[in-house]
Amino acid sequence: MYRKYSFILLTLGLLTPILMADTPKEAIKTNNQLVYEKQKSVNSVGKMFSNGEFFGRLRSNTFSYTWEKETATYKDYLISGLGGSLVYKSARFNAVSFGVGLYYSHAFFNDSKYPVNTLTKGKDLLSRFDFVNTGSKDMAVLGQAYIDYTGIKHTKITLGRQLVETFYTKSNDTKMIPNTFDGVVLENASLPSTKIKLAYLVKQKLRDHTAAHSVLMYGDANSTSSLRPEWSENDDSAMHKGLTYTALKAAGVSTDAPLITGDLHNTSIKNLKTDLSFYYVPELLSELMAEANYNIAFAGFTLTPGLRYIKQIDDKAGSIGGAAYNASAASLAGYKNPNSLDSQMLAARIVLKIKNYKVNIGYSKVFDEADLITPWRGFPTSGYTRSMARYNWQANTKSYRIELVRNANKTGIYKNTFIQASVLHTDADEKKGYFDENYYYIGFVQNPLQNLQWRLRLGYQDTKKVDGDGLDSRLELNYLF
Repeated sequence: MYRKYSFILLTLGLLTPILMADTPKEAIKTNNQLVYEKQKSVNSVGKMFSNGEFFGRLRSNTFSYTWEKETATYKDYLISGLGGSLVYKSARFNAVSFGVGLYYSHAFFNDSKYPVNTLTKGKDLLSRFDFVNTGSKDMAVLGQAYIDYTGIKHTKITLGRQLVETFYTKSNDTKMIPNTFDGVVLENASLPSTKIKLAYLVKQKLRDHTAAHSVLMYGDANSTSSLRPEWSENDDSAMHKGLTYTALKAAGVSTDAPLITGDLHNTSIKNLKTDLSFYYVPELLSELMAEANYNIAFAGFTLTPGLRYIKQIDDKAGSIGGAAYNASAASLAGYKNPNSLDSQMLAARIVLKIKNYKVNIGYSKVFDEADLITPWRGFPTSGYTRSMARYNWQANTKSYRIELVRNANKTGIYKNTFIQASVLHTDADEKKGYFDENYYYIGFVQNPLQNLQWRLRLGYQDTKKVDGDGLDSRLELNYLF
């Protein structure tokens, strides 16, 4: 008993200066990206290590889904996760630094009551593949292991396993472990008012995986003899299920093709922000994205109209897997060319900002050609018609959304509660197996202490699909140290 209370007192003593610190060394923005304190530069190898920083994080996540009517396919569930991360970032010496991140998650759920294949939104608290093969509800992974170099003027090169934030790739750290990639990333700001980021990524490790896997290949019985092989490779919700190991092999295409992607951001014209992005998976598929946002200032508020265009260019992926990312024969029957992934998307929005409020009215249209394929947690309709967990980039889909945001900031500390609410209507093509729906979302983020943050997100799905309505509830707690 004495040891127990001594440990509690010691822990409180260690945490008190952290809780009372004026400026925390890390914080979490509403998009789940971490903000770190400025890295130190030193003059020796020894100081490179001794002046490095550890960044700790304890977190819990709870997911509940309640269907309006349960069926054999759609079942209510409750699952929680407890874990955290420890990230070490060295100081910078001779333009070189490195970082390592360890992550852990343990899932709590009654698998006899809530089968793992029905967990849907809560599946990322564990590795489903590991669970069905070993019974493990734990994930302990090396999420980051990289070295970077800044010795070239206005340039940073990062090599290894890392978080890659581009238009098409995101860490999307909304569960317990972020989405990471193995490869090399180059960032450059040599051109006036221009930032460029290029990435060559050979492997991905999704949030519910303990091992890295192919960036655009779906597992099957020929890729592994383990149970549920479809969970062994890229099994993201937006992954093209027709690009299986067997289908790629039969077509003579590499099952380990890299993902080459990049962004260009330019602000050389006053009040105009232009963005260009692309991805390319050799012999399979590529996309180009162009976007422009023009800021107009008035007395007391600003108005920003925006426009985004995406062109998807098929190589062999369409003939291998088909035009629908779910690869079902019933869906393919509704496509004009079921063997092509050539497609386009157009989106428009207008954003009004008044003091600490923002109103975003958005529209998107995917042409009646093929589904858009972006299974790396970067969402084509983000910022326009993307709401929590909504994939609205299937062919011949039109979406409309109005969003209200209060108390946004970039510090990652929300003393005043951040509120985000939206109403989304999706006009889908039922011939392709999709359904019209209304989606109602509200989310809150608040820091009662600088190092303690809670998040509550609620989304209600109202669809014409039989037995398709349900409430998605998510509660997250984060403590940073």
